[in-house]
Amino acid sequence: MNDHVKILGEAVKWRGSGCGVALATVVSTWGSSPRPVGSRLAVNDGGHFLGSVSGGCVEGEVLVAAEEAMETGRPILLEFGVSDDKAWSVGLACGGAIKVLVEPFADATFFASIVQGCGQGRSAACVVALDSGHRSLLDSESLRRLDLDEQTLRALRAVEAAGRDKLVETPAGKFFVEFWRPPLRLFIIGAVHIAQALAPIAATAGYDVTVIDPRGAFVTPERFAGVTIRAQWPEDYFAGNPLDESGALVALTHEPRLDDPALIAALRSPAFYIGALGSRGSAEKRRQRLRGLNIAESALARIHGPIGLPIGAATPAEIAIAIAAEMTAALRLDRAAEIGSAAE
Repeated sequence: MNDHVKILGEAVKWRGSGCGVALATVVSTWGSSPRPVGSRLAVNDGGHFLGSVSGGCVEGEVLVAAEEAMETGRPILLEFGVSDDKAWSVGLACGGAIKVLVEPFADATFFASIVQGCGQGRSAACVVALDSGHRSLLDSESLRRLDLDEQTLRALRAVEAAGRDKLVETPAGKFFVEFWRPPLRLFIIGAVHIAQALAPIAATAGYDVTVIDPRGAFVTPERFAGVTIRAQWPEDYFAGNPLDESGALVALTHEPRLDDPALIAALRSPAFYIGALGSRGSAEKRRQRLRGLNIAESALARIHGPIGLPIGAATPAEIAIAIAAEMTAALRLDRAAEIGSAAE
């Protein structure tokens, strides 16, 4: 499960155990801000907190505001910037500015449904009125109940279409549109040495990792601690577990009987990243095999092969780093470009 949903899930547990809880969210940034919009921190009345809204430079002020929000039941909008004496005193000297919404965690049932939905592969879009702290789903029925003017509704729907967390300022007030998405998933084909290095890197980056290899001696808990392992042929696994847009697939075996069926399953899905290990010559032979199976050229172009960013990687750990970096670029840069094109 991704970090934001994990933080939300922990907050739900705290609230369920009777703790007072507050949630802090970065709703706006400017310049060289330490954390992006949508970064979150949850804190309970015992002083325990999870997540971050900066590189550590404003957390102290946020925790103080969280105590106040829990006591009063009212949201607080904090602003920090380089021209602000308080920002300097807490260390925000990075040349940027941030706005942080600190709100009491009142409706645990609402948030629990979001956590449950993400765990079942469903996304949710929400809108928060910063003045009141009122939160609702961003769907037609919920928006009707908010009784907003048409200009505000258009602004909110535009952010929803773009799919990125954003602060919206309208004559009706300030609203923050936020998105809760299922966890990123990485499917590694081949329980090889590179897979052993890549799995913990990806898990640290927030991926749910599954290693697939029919060779039972390779996919063992000892070799892949803390990740899901499946001693299955890829075509059998993906027949019941199709990839979606939150999925990435990395084929590492060099063995067509294993790699090719997995790549075909990924190419028939909206997976955001597909990569295959091998030299340029191996990559061309792979394309020829897949062409023979009537895979279109436009689909073949989705395969990153040779895999990984060209950083001169030589060892299994270095190759794993190059793969993880290329996955990140596909997730962040390519999606940002798509969103930018859609907005033009």
